[in-house]
Amino acid sequence: MYLATTDAAATATKVTRGRVGGPVLALGAVSLVTDISSEMVTAVLPLYFVLQLGLSPLQFGFLDGLYNGVTALVRLLGGHAADRGGRHKLVAGAGYALSAFSRLGLLLAGGGTVGIGASIAADRLGKGVRTAPRDALISLSAPPDALGRAFGVHRAMDTTGALLGPLAAFALLWATADAYDAVFVVSFCVGLLGVLMLIVLVPGRTADPLGRPAPGAPSRQRGRLLAPLRDTDFRRIFGAAALLGAATIGDSFLYLLLQRRLDFAVSWFPLLPLGAAAIYLLLAVPAGRLGDRIGRRVPFLCGHAALLGGYILLLITDAGPVLLVGVLLLLGVFYAATDGVLMALAGPVLPAARRASGMALLQTGQALSRLLAAAGFGAAWTLWGDHSALIAAVVALAVALAAAVFLLPRPERQPSRV
Repeated sequence: MYLATTDAAATATKVTRGRVGGPVLALGAVSLVTDISSEMVTAVLPLYFVLQLGLSPLQFGFLDGLYNGVTALVRLLGGHAADRGGRHKLVAGAGYALSAFSRLGLLLAGGGTVGIGASIAADRLGKGVRTAPRDALISLSAPPDALGRAFGVHRAMDTTGALLGPLAAFALLWATADAYDAVFVVSFCVGLLGVLMLIVLVPGRTADPLGRPAPGAPSRQRGRLLAPLRDTDFRRIFGAAALLGAATIGDSFLYLLLQRRLDFAVSWFPLLPLGAAAIYLLLAVPAGRLGDRIGRRVPFLCGHAALLGGYILLLITDAGPVLLVGVLLLLGVFYAATDGVLMALAGPVLPAARRASGMALLQTGQALSRLLAAAGFGAAWTLWGDHSALIAAVVALAVALAAAVFLLPRPERQPSRV
């Protein structure tokens, strides 16, 4: 047992007050570079598949589902492996490396659907493996009362890479007369740079900010994938996140609804995610700092309220500028107030020896519930039309938000055991 008011905690807080520690900045730089590499490929895949390779919509739909669905299946294993002996950096590095080398797979596939599918699966496996260990490293590199700021800085740097990646890809395609192989080669080189940065800049074993020893070999109880759910507070956070995720219809549907309402040229469609990402970039750090001051459940709930506002705006107005700016603004607020904030909310209730596996469990539950929500909304759209489906989404999110108010624990608890 230990208290959050020990001298170690006070010293850690004093040292990091007003700034973010070196390991967090290093991890942010790695994520920035890796996201440039990843988003270069993500941005051109639809064009490459449909225009260059001539895949049918059915084939593209299968590959796109594979690209987005594989991640959730390996997060638990990645988190569990990272917690065994505190090998967070090793497991995260393996995930980064796998994603980087998957770009070479796209070159070697030669246009074959099987080879392309395997390369995409490898990239998503790498992302799934690295996410929870990376977030655990962030949470172990900052004191509990600065976790919101730490995750906000990391997510802002990560989003910067997500913004630069598509721009770099389209610039390369323009400069090379649509040579997709050049995009894949440059993406591989940038991804490899991210791996090297992780090796050189990120400490091998991150000391606990409260002065506790690094986690060693896990006990039998700690080794269980679902062990974090034994904690009441974590179970409540998990339930609230999964419930809200099950009422989140997905960005692609929002962008499709915007295109239908505003009837703009399809060529502008790829720019919509950049608008929401820019808002996310601007607000990620302020949202994290706000959570550190007033409690992280407040911005987390307000972020979902902003998303609810975006749904309602799509229902009540067709005014072009108001609808476009309003929905993208509210979507960016949603991500800024929920993504890193959720990890900062869960971190203090998870002991260091189960930090990665707990975060992996939380991320997996949220991802799977969002997949179910997307499938449900797509079915409702097909059966009832987009307007009725959106009304159902508004009702579902409002109910989930009301339930989450009671589910989320308060006040937030500092960790009480190792």
